[in-house]
Amino acid sequence: MRCIIQRVNRASIVINGKSGGQIGKGLLVLCAFSDGDDEKTVDYCVEKIANLRIFEDENGKLNLSVLDVKGNVMVVSNFTLYADTRKGRRPSFDKSARPEISKPLYDLTVKKFSDIFENLATGEFGAYMQISFENDGPVTLIVEKENE
Repeated sequence: MRCIIQRVNRASIVINGKSGGQIGKGLLVLCAFSDGDDEKTVDYCVEKIANLRIFEDENGKLNLSVLDVKGNVMVVSNFTLYADTRKGRRPSFDKSARPEISKPLYDLTVKKFSDIFENLATGEFGAYMQISFENDGPVTLIVEKENE
């Protein structure tokens, strides 16, 4: 599982041309899955993201989590995070899990985040989406759990 985490002041999503959810201060989480990912993988990444200390405390240190600042989270599936661009000019997505594997994992990821965060916004698996956001910092990180 691979996630790109962006600290944001706000984010909103349009799904297939229709307004979707929006969040205020918090995290935009783009996530992708590979073969071999499972519930343990999801648990690791969700726990890691929820507790990453990437918000500033009163001294300006990155010392607070999105939970500590009572922030929001937006979770969006994005299989292109596993793109391999080493050969040629067209990315290969062979390392991305097939939809029949990744959709249940995405649904599980959303459930796990919703168990933690009251105001959770999500994308729609496999849909065309447009995401607008205001980066804060910018703080952008990769959280990844390799298959074991």
